[in-house]
Amino acid sequence: MDLVELGRRLASLEERLARLEEAIAGLAQSLARTGPVSLQTAEASIKQWVTDFVSLRLQQLVPGTCEHAPAPAGGPYLGGTDVRCTEDVARRVARIPIPFVREMVVQKVVQRAKAEGVAHVDIAFFERAAIF
Repeated sequence: MDLVELGRRLASLEERLARLEEAIAGLAQSLARTGPVSLQTAEASIKQWVTDFVSLRLQQLVPGTCEHAPAPAGGPYLGGTDVRCTEDVARRVARIPIPFVREMVVQKVVQRAKAEGVAHVDIAFFERAAIF
């Protein structure tokens, strides 16, 4: 490495250090304005933030387990859809342990039911339609 390159790198480093010092000074001023915070207040604030964050992520990652509008009256329906099914099908779907897999199976059965014009899903149709 020649002296010119070394000088350029040193100048770049000094620029970054100056920006870091400015950021630290701004943070110190901000902390001085807010005043002391009690441990209980900080703990409650962190708990609330974590709860909100986890709730948001769960809604994004596993929409099948989040709140849905109530199902229409008149019998069981496949996982938040408008496709009716028997009690046996509803129980079988509920036994699928992984939420996103359950959602995939329900969507596959619903697609097939709508494509074939099936208004009420029974066990025989469910077993045929749920195969990937």
